[in-house]
Amino acid sequence: MQGHGYAQPVKQPPDTAVLVFLRILFVVIGFLCIGFAAWAMLLRLAIVTRKPLDWCLFIVALAADIISVVLIGSDPADEVSTGGAVGLGILFGTLVVVTVYYLAADIRHFARQREAYRAQQPMARAYNYPGPVSPYTATTVPSTPVAPMPLTPHTPPPGPPISTSHQRPAPARIDQVRAELDELSDYLRKHDGHPEDNHEGGR
Repeated sequence: MQGHGYAQPVKQPPDTAVLVFLRILFVVIGFLCIGFAAWAMLLRLAIVTRKPLDWCLFIVALAADIISVVLIGSDPADEVSTGGAVGLGILFGTLVVVTVYYLAADIRHFARQREAYRAQQPMARAYNYPGPVSPYTATTVPSTPVAPMPLTPHTPPPGPPISTSHQRPAPARIDQVRAELDELSDYLRKHDGHPEDNHEGGR
């Protein structure tokens, strides 16, 4: 079973001052052109939101401006006739409706984008996603030195201890062997001397 995948990250919305300047600029352009450029506001809104509804409204506003221009231009009289009045009504009505809708939709769109961006920040920190780093707040974090691991002393394998000094026989052992040899020699001397003594006594 496949999941829905990862949601694409929300881009950081522009600064509020920039948004206010753009809104005022497009509204002023629409009123200075007496409504003939009202479609420019909906064009910017459709590019920003990328909604099919905004694209459809842009096409409707453009068509309304074209119709109003045709009606006003087709009026030959010096005074405003019915066709010219209808054209002016469509022109100013389109300008008012487009201005109100443009401001409301633009403010609502960037407010939602700002909320989504703020909600994304804790999740990005939780999953260690790289977030936008300001050049004024970025600092270099010194790396923590890693302490070397202590070396364990080498233990020799178990076995019989190796003697480094030559073993010498104990002096007591030498004296004992010498005493036994002396006793044996005395015994042999006495044993050998008895026949001679007996022979001399027989004479």
